[in-house]
Amino acid sequence: MLIVMVSIRVKPDCVEAFAAASADNARHSVQEPGIARFDVLQSADDPTRFSLVEVYRDVEATAAHKETEHYARWRDTVADMMAEPRSSSKWTNRCPDDSGW
Repeated sequence: MLIVMVSIRVKPDCVEAFAAASADNARHSVQEPGIARFDVLQSADDPTRFSLVEVYRDVEATAAHKETEHYARWRDTVADMMAEPRSSSKWTNRCPDDSGW
């Protein structure tokens, strides 16, 4: 598994539109065979801050995701909504299996 965590700060007047576009992207993303989970999180302390938690079954699935129509639609729709460039980091799950510790 490969986990990609994306941090995004959205312009205040774009919060609802960003949340809707991201939810649409997430709904389609979890239908991809290479994606195990796709969460859209909004900060309770600052509603302009979002995190995307994307859990891929393998590295190849990350490239496949970026080739989808729904990702391209999300990317183009939210480009002008961001207050600053998004950042991401890659993680691996250290639990011995999917059941947790």
